[in-house]
Amino acid sequence: MDKKISNLSQLAYIKRYVLTDGKENGIKVVEIDNGKIRLTLNESKALDIMQLWYNGKNFAFISKNGFSGGNNHFLKRFEGGFLYTVGLDSAGIREGYELHGSFHNIPAKVISCVINEDKIEVIGEIEDTQLFGKNLKVIRKYLTDILSNRIVVQDTIINNGTSDEDYCTLYHCNFGYPFLDENVIVSFDGKTVLPRTELAKEHVKDIHKFFLPVDNQEERCYFIENATPVINISNIKTKERVKLSYSDDTLPKMVLWQSNATNDYALGIEPTTTFLDDNFEYKTIKKGEKITNKIEIEFN
Repeated sequence: MDKKISNLSQLAYIKRYVLTDGKENGIKVVEIDNGKIRLTLNESKALDIMQLWYNGKNFAFISKNGFSGGNNHFLKRFEGGFLYTVGLDSAGIREGYELHGSFHNIPAKVISCVINEDKIEVIGEIEDTQLFGKNLKVIRKYLTDILSNRIVVQDTIINNGTSDEDYCTLYHCNFGYPFLDENVIVSFDGKTVLPRTELAKEHVKDIHKFFLPVDNQEERCYFIENATPVINISNIKTKERVKLSYSDDTLPKMVLWQSNATNDYALGIEPTTTFLDDNFEYKTIKKGEKITNKIEIEFN
């Protein structure tokens, strides 16, 4: 440790606390600050990322709903956040399933918080089980270094049951203002690009651009298979850039979500096992099998 530092918390820390105000009352939070990246994890909801700052600037989209400890209908509850995990039972709109699945609403059990001169690491467990049915566990790990511009999210899905199980996973990574504005360019090398709606098809030529807010603007989604699992999001005005990469062996697809609606101003980069709607399909995890998904986020 540098001789000028008397306590590591002068540079970096992990804190755990409970929110107490309004709809947020009762939410358990794990906060990580590595000296450059600060993020809050929602222990009450799958250890997903609530907010994320880099060099003091917010990068996450937070919806009008804000964060809540309750479980209202999806459109009244969806908070956005920097990471909202979709699955494991469903993704998108499917009859008989909650919109975007039930995983996000499962409380996590934090089993390890480590901070030292070498690393910062938080590990949690999320159990997705059913009487006379599935017995899945996700070991979620967040890993970064002190004063690093990079953070890794790693999920290991374990089938502890006695039969093979269908599953799906989509990582809804949401960018918002002030990082997100009309100067943002999204770069990727899509082998195939399928617009979800007619409006998305009309705007496919502008798929790499983001725009000024428009009242009541319809969202646009694209289903993409990338040649390489890397997406760069650049603000050409501020010179800020985020590189998001993912394990394409386990997450072979990506959904791009663009919403430049007034007050719903968001960009979603969503590595996934499946597309949505009529293009939805399950993967299979065999009994006793472990499957690891990995997402790496780097800021410049």
